[in-house]
Amino acid sequence: MQLYTILLAPLLASCISMQPAAAQDTVAIDRIMAAYQADNPGAALLIIKDGAVVFERCYGYANRERGEQVTAATNFRLASVSKQFTATCILQLIDAGKLTLHTPLTQAFPGFPAYGGDVTVAHLLSHTSGIPDYEDYVADTAFHPQIKDQGVLDILMRLDRGYFAPGTQYRYSNSAYALLALLVEKYSGQSYGDYLRQHIFSPLGMDATVAHEAGTTTVAGRAYGYAKHNGVWERRDQSSTSAVLGDGGIYSSLDDLFKWDQALYAGTVLPRHLIAQSFAYHQLANGDTVHYGHGWHLKRNQHGEQVVYHTGSSTSFRNVFYRIPSRRFSIILLTNRNQPAEEAMVTLAERITDACGS
Repeated sequence: MQLYTILLAPLLASCISMQPAAAQDTVAIDRIMAAYQADNPGAALLIIKDGAVVFERCYGYANRERGEQVTAATNFRLASVSKQFTATCILQLIDAGKLTLHTPLTQAFPGFPAYGGDVTVAHLLSHTSGIPDYEDYVADTAFHPQIKDQGVLDILMRLDRGYFAPGTQYRYSNSAYALLALLVEKYSGQSYGDYLRQHIFSPLGMDATVAHEAGTTTVAGRAYGYAKHNGVWERRDQSSTSAVLGDGGIYSSLDDLFKWDQALYAGTVLPRHLIAQSFAYHQLANGDTVHYGHGWHLKRNQHGEQVVYHTGSSTSFRNVFYRIPSRRFSIILLTNRNQPAEEAMVTLAERITDACGS
């Protein structure tokens, strides 16, 4: 592992809110974000209210070795925040009549083992499939080559059972979303990346957002991931599973995600009833509620308001996209470091929400 020990000047990147928050709000939020400032790997923070950017602030470095600051155009690996895009692709194809929520794996992938016969698209979307975790079958050192979505299917085709009967439990599954990306390819006739670009990114003007494949695509203004080791930040940007696209392989920026956030109200790339379905709770066979829709976690906040959100955690990236649709309020926070724990990103978003009085 190459170790970088360069000294960088403290900075707060020139990422300025369009409608500045109150001075006390800015001070409070900057205090919350103190760990991302100075010469540290950075963060990009956007707060949206009623269709307007009310706070936009960037901190630290996207590329410490080159001294490149984080800006609103910096593209971060979204990790599991990508899942909402994979789910949207599937819902578009369902809307077009290409497949249904009830399409089973054995129909979609001929030769899939018998345990997939009762696993449907709906189960994959809601993490109730019982499909085994592919990560358990990939060595941490397996970089040459890294596993891709097809490799996930290959692993699952060699197994003879899932964790549980589909629809009887909730268990978060990256494997499920890798399979959904392959379903996009099968039923659209396009690569996953091409489908995203043609049917979501280009229509919304998300011109810099990309499902990144090394050697095939490039990431403009790319943020690289860092991990702290013995008190020093090291670049540690990839893992053996970083090339899987459907569960976490999209790169995007504040600039582009603002457009995506607004499209979720407008029904631009997905009919409103399917957007509502993405934010709907599901039930297990025993009647228990699943707090996950289609590509989104679901919860109630302390005020009883519906919150739809997703965190993203990958090698040296931690992100959160946090929305309160009834108030048309959103927080998007993208970071390129391996701290804090993924679940703490929701707490961070809620602290920021409180700090800006929302």
